Amino acid sequence: MTAPARSVHFAALVAKQPENELFRFSLAQALLAEDRGTDAIEHLEYCACKKSDWMMPRIMLGKTLLALGRRPDAKSWLEDALRLAIEQDHQDPEAELRGLLAGL
Repeated sequence: MTAPARSVHFAALVAKQPENELFRFSLAQALLAEDRGTDAIEHLEYCACKKSDWMMPRIMLGKTLLALGRRPDAKSWLEDALRLAIEQDHQDPEAELRGLLAGL
């Protein structure tokens, strides 16, 4: 499936089940693949807020906000993701997040 077809597919699923965080996460990934970070933000925020221990949407949200020049917003999400990486013993994401935060 091409990137635009993926976002259309997952947008339809989200329209049917807007509370499904897995559909929203998949839609956000598809939107990011299409370089549509601004459109992905609401879905990543939804995922992060729905599951307080879900690290990946926080990482993706922080990186997306950084790419959009929204450093202060990105920093808080990246710090939260780092906390989860440490708590969950995810060493590679921890190292990546420490590097991103050191550059802010």
